[in-house]
Amino acid sequence: MPAITSANLANAIVKLVAVDALPALTGNLIMGNLVNRDYEPMLAQAGDTVNIPIPPTLIANNLAEGGTVQTQNPNLGNAQIVLNTHAEATFQIPDVTKVLAVPDLLKLYMQPAVVALAERIETDLLALYAQFTANAVVGLSGMTITEAAIDAAETALFQAKVPASAAKYLVVDPATYSTLRQIPRFSEYFTAGDAGLRALVDGAVGKLKDFFVFRSQFVPRTGSGPVTTHNLAFSKNAIGLVVRRLPQPLPGTGAVAEYAEAGNFGLRVVMSYQPNTLAQQFTVDVLYGVAVLRNSFGVHVES
Repeated sequence: MPAITSANLANAIVKLVAVDALPALTGNLIMGNLVNRDYEPMLAQAGDTVNIPIPPTLIANNLAEGGTVQTQNPNLGNAQIVLNTHAEATFQIPDVTKVLAVPDLLKLYMQPAVVALAERIETDLLALYAQFTANAVVGLSGMTITEAAIDAAETALFQAKVPASAAKYLVVDPATYSTLRQIPRFSEYFTAGDAGLRALVDGAVGKLKDFFVFRSQFVPRTGSGPVTTHNLAFSKNAIGLVVRRLPQPLPGTGAVAEYAEAGNFGLRVVMSYQPNTLAQQFTVDVLYGVAVLRNSFGVHVES
């Protein structure tokens, strides 16, 4: 049995903290759980570029009797995502041993830090709405969303040849979500059956016009006076989220790091001692980049 030393005790503490970090992150993500995520446990630095291959389009040819195949030379598409965001949340714990003895106290420290990272990722993903230019904007600026606007968004994705098997998502702000719940055809049992009953009683829109509907506080709103809300309809492959490992601290610097990785996400938790405050400092950070992968697979929905 190895001896208990300050070094392996420090590593154990960071591992315990890291265990609580990742579930809290994924549990507070909406967009991050819907888009195409790319994660590899390889070290990267801020500013690095990751190339994401996009499948080419091929044409089916009719092979006549005695004929020959027609060789195609498709070009593999490529989307470049720059790891340009190094988000961090740092906090200090004066008596770390007391906190570790009471796990609920550790969560009180950890969850706000992780939620802050989740909010930053959500904000960056939803800010991509302006880059979806292949399809016309649906809905009217400053006006309540209508059934016709949702129908137009779904039709645009169908015409863009989004696979029928691919889920479609509609992420809206709280006010727009509230409006959707009040559209009579979708919020009453006698017109929408069980789905209408859930919208009326549980408050959950669920699925509408082939969209899984979600609400987020981080949907962008612009303008003053008449405010424009920039909701987003898309399929998974419309947007890419790339996450990469951050390097370990230099040995002998007094900092200990541990990785929390699962489900195409990865976080780093760093513990260090702060002599000025006589406290243990924890930094939870993540290196990531976001970008549009398939322009035609997303629709900007205004309200």
